[in-house]
Amino acid sequence: MYLFPLVGGFIGLVAGVVALVLFHFFPSGVASVLTVGTIFAITGLHHTDGLLDFGDGLMAFGSPEEKIEIMRDKNLGVGGMVLGLLVILATVSLIPSFEFIVLEVLIVSEVSAKFSMVFGSRFGKSASEGLNSDFLEAMRGPLGNYRFIIATLISIILVLLTLHLRGLVPLIAGVVVTSFLILVARSHFGGVTGDVLGTVNEVTRMASLLSLQLVI
Repeated sequence: MYLFPLVGGFIGLVAGVVALVLFHFFPSGVASVLTVGTIFAITGLHHTDGLLDFGDGLMAFGSPEEKIEIMRDKNLGVGGMVLGLLVILATVSLIPSFEFIVLEVLIVSEVSAKFSMVFGSRFGKSASEGLNSDFLEAMRGPLGNYRFIIATLISIILVLLTLHLRGLVPLIAGVVVTSFLILVARSHFGGVTGDVLGTVNEVTRMASLLSLQLVI
């Protein structure tokens, strides 16, 4: 899992190259939609599905166990639909403002998103057995500390090489957002689930783009 930031850098690189071509041939709004679609195609919408489930869980009433069962339900509720729309629309609307540096911005935002998943796994408590278990277990103990340090160094190097000191801003924003989401998850679900980690990825990408608006 400590190599997630490298994966994020690769995803951002591919999406960024596609975006450069799209912005050359299409209006910025259309190019942005297709760019986000490219990211979703690469990741298989796995994290987006977690975001929708997370929204349903937040809107549900009941114990943490009951909320987790609702998150595992295959049906989409209004909570998931609204949260998904807000995050996706915000992400799509932010990308056109980076048209001339879209490659660099997408690399940094994806690195930040993946590092935030590592951060969430390192400092989040597992709520239940599932897809999250192996990831959280891998980040525990002394070995987990070393892995976290490696992931942090990889992330810092990648964002500095891409956007120099400005690249640290979305990385820090991602940590802040992830810390907040961990607290929300602990309150509603008793800890972190696979859907929470997916949510961290999607929300952090949006937050990274938003934070870059402040420094670019």
